[in-house]
Amino acid sequence: MKTLMNQIKTFVNDEEGASAVEYGLLIAGIAAVVMTAIYAIGTALQGKFESVQTKLGG
Repeated sequence: MKTLMNQIKTFVNDEEGASAVEYGLLIAGIAAVVMTAIYAIGTALQGKFESVQTKLGG
């Protein structure tokens, strides 16, 4: 019974999985920022290309 209690204490105090979750959340946040930036740049470029197309008579 004592070894079972030691195993439970070791499992509760183990923080290795928590750091993996933190890294996952950090990567997800960075990915969201990058996707937002790419979307904003794409929208701006689309406006520029439409302006050039209009000036060329297309």
